[in-house]
Amino acid sequence: MFEDQTKKPFIKKLLNHKIKFWAAVAAALIILIAGGASLYVKSALEPVNKNSEKAVNVYIPKGSTISTIAAKLKKQDLIKNEKVFIAYVKFKHAEGFQAGNFQLSQSMGPAELIEKLTSTSHVPAFKIIIPEGRQLSEIADIIAGQTNYSNKDIMKKLDDKGFINQLKKKYPKLITDDVLNKNIKHPLEGYLYPATYPFYDPQTKLETIIEAMIKQTDKVAGKYQSQMKGKNMSVHKTLTLASLIEEEATEKADRHKISSVFHNRLGKKMPLQTDPTVLYALGKHKNRVVYKDLEAKSPYNTYTNTGLPPGPIANAGETSWEAALNPDKTEYVYFLAKKNGEVVFTKTLKEHNKAKSKYITNGQSE
Repeated sequence: MFEDQTKKPFIKKLLNHKIKFWAAVAAALIILIAGGASLYVKSALEPVNKNSEKAVNVYIPKGSTISTIAAKLKKQDLIKNEKVFIAYVKFKHAEGFQAGNFQLSQSMGPAELIEKLTSTSHVPAFKIIIPEGRQLSEIADIIAGQTNYSNKDIMKKLDDKGFINQLKKKYPKLITDDVLNKNIKHPLEGYLYPATYPFYDPQTKLETIIEAMIKQTDKVAGKYQSQMKGKNMSVHKTLTLASLIEEEATEKADRHKISSVFHNRLGKKMPLQTDPTVLYALGKHKNRVVYKDLEAKSPYNTYTNTGLPPGPIANAGETSWEAALNPDKTEYVYFLAKKNGEVVFTKTLKEHNKAKSKYITNGQSE
C-alpha cells in the first residue's frame, strides 16, 4: 500500500499544535507550582503571630544541631515549618548558634530568631544571688527559692560526705580534712561564696549549683595563698575568722580594726566573746543575746571557749577575707556597736564598760 502524501502536512501541523498546547500547559503548571511553592515558603517564613508580646523561654542544650533547634522551636510554636527554617538557615549560611536560655517570641521571624540564637548575650534560666554573711541554711533557702530543689534536699547534699570527698579531690587546697572536724555543724558552712550566679539550664543539677559557689571561693582563696602562708593561717582558719568579722561588722564599721581586736585576743589567749558565735551555737536569730545564752554548751560558744570556733559561722565577702589577714596594728581588745552603727573600740575592760554604759545600757544613740 502507498500512503496518501497529501495527509502528511496536516498530521504534522496537528502534532505541532498538540505539542505546543501541552508545552504551554506544562509551563503554566510549572509557573503555578512555583508560584504556589513560593507563596508556601513565604508563608512558612512569616512570624507565627506578629502581634504576640508574650515571651517564650527556650533552652538550647550544648551540642544542639540545626535540626534539633528547629524541632524545639516548632514544638514551642515559634516557627511554622522545621524544614523551611532549616533551609533558610543554610541559605543564609547562619552559624554560631549558642547554648543556653533564650527569651523568644511568636512575633519574631526567622532572621530575628537566628540573631537571638547566635547572640552571646542571652538571658539565664535563673539566677541565684548569695549575699554576704549568710549561713548555710539561709543559702539553702535561696537556692530552693530559685529551683525545684527543697531546702531539705539541699542541706542533705551539702552535708553528704561522699559529695564533700568529691570536692576535696577537685579542690584540695580549699576543701581539707578541717571541714570534717567532729565539732563542725556543717562541713561546707562558710565555703559558698557570696556572689550572683547565673545558670542557663533550667534543669541544672544541684551539685553543679553548689560547685559553682565552691569554685568561686577557691578562686578568691588563690589570691590570698601567699598571705595565708605568711600568717601561718590555713584557708579554714581564714574563712572562720573572716566569718566572725563579717557577722560583727556594720556598714560604718572598720573591719581591719575589728580584725585587730580578734587577733589581739587570740594573741593574749583571751576568749573572743563574740555574740554571733553564741547565736550560731543556739541555732537562733535574736536581736539581743542575754546572759543565759552565754552559757550555751557548744564548741562554737566563744564566751566559754578560747581560740577560734571549729569553723565558719557564715560566708564572708572578700573585704572580710582581706581584713582577717591584714588587721590594723592596735591595742584594742574590746569593741561595741552604737545604735547608729558606729563602732567604739577600747583597750581596757574599764573603758569598755564605760562605753557600754554610755551607748548601750542607757539606750543612747549618739
